Amino acid sequence: MNAFASLVGLTTRAWAHVGRTGGARPFFDDPPPRPASKQPAIFIDKDGTLVENVPYNVDPALLRFMPNACEALHALAAAGYLLVVVTNQSGLARGLFTRRQFAQMQLVLERRLRREAGVELTDLLLCPHAPDERGRPTCLCRKPSAGMLLRAALRHRIDLARSWMVGDTLDDVEAGHRAGCRGILLDSGGETLWRASPLRRPHAVCADWLDVAQAIRTAPAPAGLGVSPPPQHPQALR
Repeated sequence: MNAFASLVGLTTRAWAHVGRTGGARPFFDDPPPRPASKQPAIFIDKDGTLVENVPYNVDPALLRFMPNACEALHALAAAGYLLVVVTNQSGLARGLFTRRQFAQMQLVLERRLRREAGVELTDLLLCPHAPDERGRPTCLCRKPSAGMLLRAALRHRIDLARSWMVGDTLDDVEAGHRAGCRGILLDSGGETLWRASPLRRPHAVCADWLDVAQAIRTAPAPAGLGVSPPPQHPQALR
């Protein structure tokens, strides 16, 4: 059974999507009309990648974009990439904030992206579940699992082979590879364990969002769905 087919057997309890209206929708709701052909996307981790990492934050006043994120996202959107945020939000399971609070923060985030970057998010998907005591996912949506990426691909007719996952941990990179994307590690300090495996090997390690955009726009077309070549970053190879 392939990864897409395996999603069919999941229960709606295991998944949630926060729509632009601010309400949580079942993971398997009716998708919007699809474009005629598949488009590539940039899957973006939220905390520590798109915005500065403030643990369990839902206060819109504390949202601060990472350096050069707005400029890079504007360039990538202009190059034809959809922009999709995929974020682990275990604070929901831990009772640290509510869906309504997160939705209010999301509305401000989307409004600021329109105003400051001139871009529209295609979607934002979240995993509301907490990991187990060893930090491992207890569901199929929490990264490094690929569930949120696969759902977005079904919903928006995304060409995963031409898409990228950008995040500040190797769990993000692994989620991208599991979905069939290439992955970029934004080395902003989020990765502390550096557990190595082929699935966790990024196509590139970048210190800044402008480097991310450059790496994506100059990368050769994917030859297949294999794992990307090793990055030039010593810690990532431990």
